[in-house]
Amino acid sequence: MTADKQNSAPNVLPVGELPTRRLGFGSMQLTGPGHWGAPDNPQQAMQVLRDAVDAGVTHIDTADAYGPFTAEKYIRKALHPYPEGLVIATKGGLTRQGPGKWAPCGRPEYLRQCVEMSLRRLQVERIDLYYLHRIDPAVPMEDQLAVLSDMQAEGKIHHIGLSKVDIGHVRKAGELIDVAAVQNKYNVSNRVFEEVLRHCEIAEIAFVPYAPLATGKLTEPGGVLDELATKYSATPAQLALAWLLHRSPVMMPIPGTSCSTHLHENLVAVQIDLTREDVTAIGLAINDNPAPSPV
Repeated sequence: MTADKQNSAPNVLPVGELPTRRLGFGSMQLTGPGHWGAPDNPQQAMQVLRDAVDAGVTHIDTADAYGPFTAEKYIRKALHPYPEGLVIATKGGLTRQGPGKWAPCGRPEYLRQCVEMSLRRLQVERIDLYYLHRIDPAVPMEDQLAVLSDMQAEGKIHHIGLSKVDIGHVRKAGELIDVAAVQNKYNVSNRVFEEVLRHCEIAEIAFVPYAPLATGKLTEPGGVLDELATKYSATPAQLALAWLLHRSPVMMPIPGTSCSTHLHENLVAVQIDLTREDVTAIGLAINDNPAPSPV
């Protein structure tokens, strides 16, 4: 192992008190175009989930909006009864109007329904990690978090997380609930939420970057990462994920794929050692920092 690694964080970190391997699996890609409906090959989608768990993944991320409902159903069909130690995270608070269309709804009665239906679809008595998928600007944030806190007290939610939030949201939420995880878009080409990441490091909150491969843009042939990856005998995807793991000790990426071959390739990222200089060089080579996307 390289002596001058960027961080010496273990491969397993706690979400709350749940020990979880840092490289998880995101299920968003196990749906149809525009994350709407079923994929062309549902059996393949479920096999990817089984292969992920067989390969040692202990963190599966999903949401009721994926499909909607499709990804949660596949997780239950593929993995139930769930192996011991598997952390399943899901989300509620986004409504769907069609392919590629999303709108927040944070009314407390709706969020309660979201939790109850996810419990049923996943066939669990308690959700390990439940994210408020988006903060609805039309509803007081306190009301949105209060209903999740109530359901936590009822034993239906173990830990509460936030998704697509700015630093103000995180700080305010921290005054109201124990925030176990924050899921924001973050990758080597998009570091808009750097301040949120720093806060999570200080507060020891898991930071779960979605779109860790920039929805495939970081893996395109001829890109900057394509050239750098040769130095490390890695693929661009592996290098992008390794960069995230070395970037922060609270980082827990959730790359998603509908292909088992890509799944196994992604998991190799945990074996790539990067020095502090490597991490800095890769970060400087790719520094677009576009504005956050709507989803």
